[in-house]
Amino acid sequence: MRFRLRSCFSLLLLIVAAYAMFSARRWSFKTSLFPFATGIPLFVLAGTQLILELFGKDKAVRGPAVELEFSTDVDPAVARKRVAGILAWIAGFILLVFLVGFPIAVPVFIFSYLSLQSRVGWWLSFTLTAIAWLCFYGLFQWLLHLPFEEGFIQSLLGI
Repeated sequence: MRFRLRSCFSLLLLIVAAYAMFSARRWSFKTSLFPFATGIPLFVLAGTQLILELFGKDKAVRGPAVELEFSTDVDPAVARKRVAGILAWIAGFILLVFLVGFPIAVPVFIFSYLSLQSRVGWWLSFTLTAIAWLCFYGLFQWLLHLPFEEGFIQSLLGI
């Protein structure tokens, strides 16, 4: 059995997860959903990691812990262009959420991404967007009754 700094960190995560779940045990279902949804997996994973660190065998590791060169197959200019495209889509989604709110931004973004970026056909884009919106609406608004902030445009127009 050995105790290292990594073990201290795992123990700290275990304590944080236990405290979050303990403090949320008397809250209403909607209020305690997030602490339990994140606390239970964190508790299990941190506990498993702590047990492995304390009682597991040492592995003789040779070479770097992380491979710094991810791929040599892609030209760096192409890789930069792809990263810029991904960041533009993320920024666009954030801006869309700010302007129109989550319930409208989610289906608009999914349809736009599928039809424009992925070049999926219109029928499949519409079908997948409808399924995603039904899951989103069904879970967050119908089942959990979570209110979302209105977007900037709705607040300006008073909708």
